[in-house]
Formats: sequence, C-alpha cells, structure tokens
Amino acid sequence: MRQLNPDYVKAVTAMANNSPYFRHLGMAITELGVGEALVEIRSQDVHRQMFGHVHGGVIASLVDTAIFWCFFGELDESAGITTVDLKVNYLAPVADGKLSARGKRIRLGRTLGLGETEVFNGEGKLVAHGTSSVIVLPGFGFPGNPELPPKFL
Repeated sequence: MRQLNPDYVKAVTAMANNSPYFRHLGMAITELGVGEALVEIRSQDVHRQMFGHVHGGVIASLVDTAIFWCFFGELDESAGITTVDLKVNYLAPVADGKLSARGKRIRLGRTLGLGETEVFNGEGKLVAHGTSSVIVLPGFGFPGNPELPPKFL
C-alpha cells in the first residue's frame, strides 16, 4: 500500500480548509489518511435553525465531507471523486459545541466507493450516522493545477 506524503497532506488540507465553503461553515479537516478522515466544526449561531438546534444541513455537510476525504488518500494524483448519494440518520439534537465526523472507507473499487461516518458532539455522544457512495473520476484533479508536493512517498 502506498504511503501518503505528509507534505502533500498538509498542503491539501490547508487548501480545503481555506476554501469558501469550509470557511463559511467553520469546518476543518483535522486528520487525513488512507481510508479515514476527521472533519470538525464548532457550532455557531449561524448553524442553528429556529428551534435552537444545529441545522441538519450542517451535519449532512460534515458527513459528506468526512466520507469524501476518507477516499481521497487512495486516489491517483490525477483522479478525483464526487458524491453519488448521501444518507444521514440524525440520532440526537445538537445545540452547541464541537462536532466531529470521522469518515471511514468501507470499500473502494475502480469506479465506485462506499463510506460511512459517525458524528459525535463534544461530550462524545453519537448524534448522527451517515453513509455515502462516491464515483471515481479519472482526470478530475484540482482546478488550476496548483503546485503540490508528490502525493505518495
């Protein structure tokens, strides 16, 4: 199995964490590996719906993002992925605090992958579970072809 280059991981997570959507939600990739990724967010007033709980769309974004990035470490440098479907089970309301979503690869084939994530609040309580399928897109690299270190050692 190929090993990810730590310099590449640092560069790519910085790019992702500084992207407009990540900044908008206050979301960050805090761990990125082969078959696993951790994405975190600290809930803010802008994340709450009218009843005072974090909106389900914020949690769905965490699930989608954690699963997407859990596959990223296995792809060739010239390939990309995109979500095919997303299923989220909301298990408990969240009013405040940190949310952590750990995406895990279940299976990645040549064209399709299946992943899952569990979302925990700051006290370690499971608040959501999700699954997602992704499709591998050869030649679907980063826009603008940024200069990055080699992906694999």
